[in-house]
Amino acid sequence: MTRARPTLKATFAACLGASVACAAPATAETLKEALAKAYSTNPTLEAARAQLRATDENVVIQRAQGLPNVSTNGQYTEYLKQSSASFIAPERAAAGSVELSVPIYSGGSVRNGIKAAKTRVLAGRADLRGTESSVFSQVVAAYMDVILREALVGLSRNNVDVLQVNLQATSDRFEIGDLTRTDVAQSQSRLAQAESDLRSAQANLVDARERYIQLVGSSASDLQPPPPLPGLPDTADAAVLVALDSNPDMIAAREQAKAAGYDIEVAGAGRLPTLSLFSNGNYTDYLGSLGAVPGGEPAEQVQTSAQAGVRLTLPLFQGGRVAAQERQAQANASAALERVIETERNIIATVRSAYASMLAANAIIVSSQSAVDAANLSLEGVRAENTVGNRTILDILNAQQELLNAQVNLVTARRNAYVAGFTLLAAMGRAEARDLGLEEDIVGPLYDPAANYNRVKGKFWDWSMDPDPTPQSTRTVDIPAPDGEIPPE
Repeated sequence: MTRARPTLKATFAACLGASVACAAPATAETLKEALAKAYSTNPTLEAARAQLRATDENVVIQRAQGLPNVSTNGQYTEYLKQSSASFIAPERAAAGSVELSVPIYSGGSVRNGIKAAKTRVLAGRADLRGTESSVFSQVVAAYMDVILREALVGLSRNNVDVLQVNLQATSDRFEIGDLTRTDVAQSQSRLAQAESDLRSAQANLVDARERYIQLVGSSASDLQPPPPLPGLPDTADAAVLVALDSNPDMIAAREQAKAAGYDIEVAGAGRLPTLSLFSNGNYTDYLGSLGAVPGGEPAEQVQTSAQAGVRLTLPLFQGGRVAAQERQAQANASAALERVIETERNIIATVRSAYASMLAANAIIVSSQSAVDAANLSLEGVRAENTVGNRTILDILNAQQELLNAQVNLVTARRNAYVAGFTLLAAMGRAEARDLGLEEDIVGPLYDPAANYNRVKGKFWDWSMDPDPTPQSTRTVDIPAPDGEIPPE
């Protein structure tokens, strides 16, 4: 896979580095640190890991059906009324039995059930990768939204300050008869609108910071410009090829379809014969209550027996249940195959859309930067011309608004470019912890989805239990509510 041209990476770095101009104190947080926190504490990700561990156990459950089964039972009986025709009827008895059954042949249901369970474990691991990628995409979007909203609050605040100065200057010139009341009213109107926009921007910043807390589990503290995105493709077609091979949702859909094929074999095995070995032993103690046999000989108070053999079961008629189960499995397999195509379509659309959005946002960055530069020059020129009477106050207000609009478009495009780029990497299957180098950060060793499977796959003891679960993710109830203010520059 080719990497993005240096000019594209340089554009990302330059654009995002200018999103927020601020110092980097000890409390500053980077995107990598935010992703690391989400990786360690996000409840969606923790739940997906737990769900995969539950899927791992299906292999053990399916294998258990092919292993020997030992059972025992016991009972105590009080004979309240003895038969009048029996001379040795007991008054009470204690009995127990033990039975061993060893499956020999089950029509392939156990074998195919194990294959289906193992295949679904692979699908579950791909689903976990997809969840991880999705959470990271949301974190990146939330991170960039905070940076964007802070920048918009800063622009809105600066606009209010400029319009306040403009209103004061306009009022002073009105007092000396240089301007009209209309000029003052226009300045007042623009200032009131700017103050309203500032309040809206601050409310949007609060919303962005709350979303950040929800995903990361901590407050957004002086977020730093993120690094350039690595491995961006040169073309949409190249991105699609990588995505169809590496996207975790694509892998999961294929594995689920494969597992559904094994389910058909499991269902069809219900009409085949089964063969097993069995052995059982019985013990009965009449607890001294068994009477004497005719002739005075005491009866045996304890009786034992044992049997062993081979059991063959051949289903002849089951009311159509097996055929219905097989048809049901076939329909489920058909649905799984269609979901593979659906997933493929979704991935292709997502990749192409994200690539187009990234290119468009980068083009908007370039044009918006030109617009900002031109609007700055225009505003300076209009102000100069106003001093000699060639421009009105409304011209100044319009020029100021054009500058603000260009600045808003610029910072918004910077955010959109980065989010689209990360979305593209996620769709390509290259936006997970292992791709982002989080193991080298505060996370430490990454979560190994195969570790639990290797731990439990060989267990067969019925009392091999794990400790009761406790929440692994962190709560946010104690995090103070954020406000819509930004630190002064």
